[in-house]
Amino acid sequence: MTFIFDFGAVLVGWDPHLVYDPYFGDRSKSDWFLSHVCDSEWNASMDAGKPFAEAVEEKIQQFPEWEEAIRIYHTRWMEMLSGPIDGMYELVSELKAAGHPLYGLTNWSAETFCQVRPLYPVFDLLDGMVVSGEEKVIKPDPRIFQILLERYHLQAEECVFIDDNAANVAAAQSLGIKAIRFTDTQQIRQWIMDNGQWTIKHRL
Repeated sequence: MTFIFDFGAVLVGWDPHLVYDPYFGDRSKSDWFLSHVCDSEWNASMDAGKPFAEAVEEKIQQFPEWEEAIRIYHTRWMEMLSGPIDGMYELVSELKAAGHPLYGLTNWSAETFCQVRPLYPVFDLLDGMVVSGEEKVIKPDPRIFQILLERYHLQAEECVFIDDNAANVAAAQSLGIKAIRFTDTQQIRQWIMDNGQWTIKHRL
């Protein structure tokens, strides 16, 4: 069986609140800002390949009173990383040692992912990956799943896809890929033990 992993919130933690909560000094203010100014749709445009500089300038034109806060979304982006997701390096390592092909499929800006990739050894365990910012298409668009399958000559029915986003999970399932919505490492470990013939350790 081939395993395909999302990156953000599955292998690596990322949370803009790590920057904006202390910046604003108030969680409710950062909630508002991240919902109404630097929102998820805007972030997705960069995941889909829009240059950060262009996206930032467009957003400042729209919200000039928030210029400083908008700019730090780019200049302090690396501070939004919260580190590896607990236990996932170990789980991915066990799957690799057991001989399973391992791939990545992520919505991530090509500009920032190239900075992040060298920092996390888990990426070195993967046999290949598709990054949305490089392909100019993002999940849940079926085209990005097809890019992965075709590039690495994978059969959908032989793959398990792990992602924290329900829409992405549904898109994978529509293509015949087994898909699991990630909540934590133990949940994935349990699913593997319950649904396959693979030998991995049970960890609490």
